Amino acid sequence: MGRLGNAKIHVERAVKQKKIFMIQGHYPVIRCLLRQRGWVEKKMVHHTGAALPHPQKELDNSVVGDGDTTEDEVEEEDEKVQPPQLGDFDNILECDDLDGIHALMVGLCLNLRNLPWFDEADADSFFPRCYRLGAEDDKKAFIGDKKPKKQERKPVMVSPEFVDEALSACQEHLSSIAHRDIDKDTDAPLCLSPEGWALFLQRYYQVVHEGVELRHLDAQVQRCEDTLQQLRAVVPQIDMEGDCNIWIVKPGAKSRGRGITCMNHLEEMLKVVDRDSVITKDGKWVVQKYIERPLLIFGTKFDLRQWFLVTDWNPLTVWFYRDSYIRFSTQPFSLKNLDNSVHLCNNSIQKHLENSCYRHPMLPADNMWSSQKFQAHLQETGAPNAWSTIIVPGMKAAVIHALQTSQDTVQGRKASFELYGADFVFGEDFHPWLIEINASPTMAPSTAVTAQLCAGVQADTLRVVIDWRLDHSCDTGAFELIYKQPAVEVPQYMGIRLLVEGSTIKKPGAMCHRRTGIHPALPHLLTRRGSGEGKDSGTPTHSPLPLPQAP
Repeated sequence: MGRLGNAKIHVERAVKQKKIFMIQGHYPVIRCLLRQRGWVEKKMVHHTGAALPHPQKELDNSVVGDGDTTEDEVEEEDEKVQPPQLGDFDNILECDDLDGIHALMVGLCLNLRNLPWFDEADADSFFPRCYRLGAEDDKKAFIGDKKPKKQERKPVMVSPEFVDEALSACQEHLSSIAHRDIDKDTDAPLCLSPEGWALFLQRYYQVVHEGVELRHLDAQVQRCEDTLQQLRAVVPQIDMEGDCNIWIVKPGAKSRGRGITCMNHLEEMLKVVDRDSVITKDGKWVVQKYIERPLLIFGTKFDLRQWFLVTDWNPLTVWFYRDSYIRFSTQPFSLKNLDNSVHLCNNSIQKHLENSCYRHPMLPADNMWSSQKFQAHLQETGAPNAWSTIIVPGMKAAVIHALQTSQDTVQGRKASFELYGADFVFGEDFHPWLIEINASPTMAPSTAVTAQLCAGVQADTLRVVIDWRLDHSCDTGAFELIYKQPAVEVPQYMGIRLLVEGSTIKKPGAMCHRRTGIHPALPHLLTRRGSGEGKDSGTPTHSPLPLPQAP
């Protein structure tokens, strides 16, 4: 039998076994592994006259929310998340569509506010506080409904009254956290008026950023220490706050670090947001507290890319990948320099920059480490248990909580899956802080580290979505099942139908006769106080009121 006959038999067998797949994009690892499993590829049909995208460009278009692309000029259509057609496996396994809820910072910012409804956890313990500057309520919450005004003359020093005002503001914040302000009159004046806040912010900027001397009294030192202890007990983010008040301003609908800036002055943030009225109107501008006290490696900032896999949304089923990689900045860390080259670790930004000559020589030239190398570094620096006892458990909890709060917004499909990439930054105490979650993370082998890890995660993804689906005892590679929610029965939709039930009011004639002895010959005295004479049947009635059916 010739090659054509063998190919025909192979295809017929694959059709019977439902092992037909289609791939849009350049995924050689997936193609190779599926063919080894006996799958047959059905080539995608492109309409006549339609330009066939370059495979590399297709790959880059699928990498929404990640920074490891190879062409800067690539812009996603309408800046929306376009999930890669990683495997339309003949409608057996499909790549799930999250509708951009994770890649857009707006979605993550909103969903995590509902975490108390899903779990006994506080989002502030793993997600830096975040506000939508395009939404008026969020904007007021961020700036406290107070804009600083320009000051004409710079003082030589700031008086001790500034410390008293700061202490009063902290105590007011503590009272709000403890809900002691519930019974407070809404018209009662705050510790600082809007004008007082504007002046307070001016003094703050002068002390922190301009080097103006702050005078204080000895008696205020102990009060400050006591207040800080009270704040530390109730504010989970106080250890990463710092004192420069730096925030990251992000256009929530963009990816790969585009449009992100670090700022420490309120008026500058508002100018940037107001400059783009379209994004502001849609509420897509997001401001997130910058972690001013990050864990550094040889004096350089880094973040970590962590993969996880969702194979079902009801019940929510989450797989966590054991291996990950960290990305370094090209410049030494400094809060005095707010340039993106110092503070953003996206490969799409850092790959265009030269490594600083002031960096430590032990840092890699390609600015990437594997998680194994990171663990070895922790071992060498005296924190051998930080990875297993703090970092990994914290990342798992953050991923689960983020998915719990997003579950109701996802149009999940059975026999589908989605691979995500979460970005974490660590505090000085190794505590992980979730920065963002990216749909369709890049699989491009941009460095030697990602060349090995990206191939591995693709192979292990197939082990989970194909092999484990048929045999729960099979090897799932580096994927670990960390969460499977109890199944929730979804009631069948019957349409909207309002039903009003009740009965007519009985004429109280017979009861009044027995109780008061009124003669039945005087019915007119009763009918004046009752209603429904001659209409009372005494039988219950109900009136169905059908409403228009939902589309």
